Amino acid sequence: MGVRDDLILGLEELGIKTPTAIQQEALPFLLTEGADFIAQAQTGTGKTAAFGIPVLMQVNPKFRGIQALIIAPTRELAKQIAKQLFRFTKHCTEKIFVEVLTGGDHFDRQCAALQRPTHIVVATPGRLLDLLDRKALTLSSVKTLVLDEADEMLTLGFRKEVARICEITQSRQATWLFSATIPDGVRRLITDYMSPQAHTLKIDQAHVVNRDIAHRFIVVREKEKTARVAEFLKHQGADRGVIFCRTKSGANTLSEELAALGYPVDVLQGDLPQLERDKVLRSFKKGRFQFLIATDVAARGIDVEGLAFVIHHQLPDQMDYYTHRSGRTGRAGRKGVSIAFIGHEEKTVITRLARELGLNFMEMR
Repeated sequence: MGVRDDLILGLEELGIKTPTAIQQEALPFLLTEGADFIAQAQTGTGKTAAFGIPVLMQVNPKFRGIQALIIAPTRELAKQIAKQLFRFTKHCTEKIFVEVLTGGDHFDRQCAALQRPTHIVVATPGRLLDLLDRKALTLSSVKTLVLDEADEMLTLGFRKEVARICEITQSRQATWLFSATIPDGVRRLITDYMSPQAHTLKIDQAHVVNRDIAHRFIVVREKEKTARVAEFLKHQGADRGVIFCRTKSGANTLSEELAALGYPVDVLQGDLPQLERDKVLRSFKKGRFQFLIATDVAARGIDVEGLAFVIHHQLPDQMDYYTHRSGRTGRAGRKGVSIAFIGHEEKTVITRLARELGLNFMEMR
């Protein structure tokens, strides 16, 4: 497909040997044309490699300036993208420097890091603009702007910030936009800041879901749900997993209930200060507790190796969140299981998920 051998070595070490649907469609265009590009694709489709590899291949390591800018909606996702880019370049003979700029990190430390050669910046919108206002960096040499999870950025209220970043980088050669959905706000971004001839790609739902994940559901009364979740956890041995709740209060309540029953849990939700969220995620990655309870937005960008299962304590409001949640397990060729604890009336939602995502759900008793 035109990917350099040194990058292929890095991909193979990560277990990435066969391109996903989005990589198969995007890479030939981005590696040869590299012009404006719109991809409607959800988390779990392999889009980080789809835009990351072309970005890395465009970089001139001998030039010290920022040549590519990747904007992500959350700190966790920005850090995950940067980590993947670093892994892809493990065998590159010439060093490519990636800097992550997000809120919650030490401001002066970020300013100091930007004095070093920086080829690619991965940032959240607010912190990037703060640093630009303080003249800590310049984007005058940016050739490619990547907007990842554009719909999520607008949902989180970053419309004006994203528009301003597009204005500041208007001398760029290309904009690559990735979004699970294309609502009116994203459509306006496309109209205002991208070419009318932008290459457009839509990955249908059937290509989204990882086939290494088994999908299950358990019908349970609401008042019995915590007890049934606890019963499931009791039989997991040393296996680790994430339990998703729809609300912050629900996540906190479930965490307290399971902790009171003696289960090694902690919670990740949006009201936690950023330093505390980092501490929880770091502890989970290091295996200091076995089960993480999380809300959808707080869990954006969670990348923990070897998770055996995902539990949906409540089904999410949006279908793409189901894909994102489930994708925390069954990674790098491992098998995983995604289990939804539902009320009897939610069986119709399971039927719709099965039909629209091309999944086979099995009921557990």
